[in-house]
Amino acid sequence: MGIWSKKSLARLQNEDGEGHELHRTLNGLQLTLLGIGAIIGAGIFVVTGTAAAQHAGPAIVLSFILAGLGCLFAGLCYAEFASMIPVAGSAYTYGYATLGELVAWIIGWDLMLEYLFASSAVAVGWSGYLTAFLRDYAGWELPAALANAPLGTTPDSLVPHATGALVNLPAVLLVGVLTALLVVGIHESARVNNIIVFVKVAIVLLVIGFGAFHVEREHWTPFIPPNTGRFGEFGW
Repeated sequence: MGIWSKKSLARLQNEDGEGHELHRTLNGLQLTLLGIGAIIGAGIFVVTGTAAAQHAGPAIVLSFILAGLGCLFAGLCYAEFASMIPVAGSAYTYGYATLGELVAWIIGWDLMLEYLFASSAVAVGWSGYLTAFLRDYAGWELPAALANAPLGTTPDSLVPHATGALVNLPAVLLVGVLTALLVVGIHESARVNNIIVFVKVAIVLLVIGFGAFHVEREHWTPFIPPNTGRFGEFGW
């Protein structure tokens, strides 16, 4: 058995109730807004235009439909697993119950890496937005040594090299503030998330509403721009 051993549902439920159990304190609305907050990231305000201009053209609508279908099936899988195995642990627990200890161990560390790199990427992106905002609207130029990572890469080479910077201070401060918020309590975190979600959704709706008056249908032809010969630049 060893690394392929699985845990039964009864054993998982017993383990979930042992020791310090986390109480379910969030309601349906808060959980829904938490999901929306995770879906609508900072990149939606920039990446959408970049993808349309450089990769898909008007057919970016099809790109979003394809991505949405992928998310739909992933969501249905999680919903099925959660109803079958109603205990904490997410994909780690589901893997342990169905595929065995080795797969669960791999999934657990994959989740750790996912959260590490995802939060780091978001923090760095937010730092870039804040730096640009302070420069363009407040006239305050944050020193480059305090707004960039000490190591970086280039599109031509993925080998890390020294950038001359000391630390990406805005990114570090953001992670610190959010960590402190999470430590304070789940209700406080949920309230802040609710406010941010309402603001983000309002901005998206405003962009759609005002942008609808500036649609030029001649730009829809061709709907799928011809391929340029480079992978990922237009075409199918």
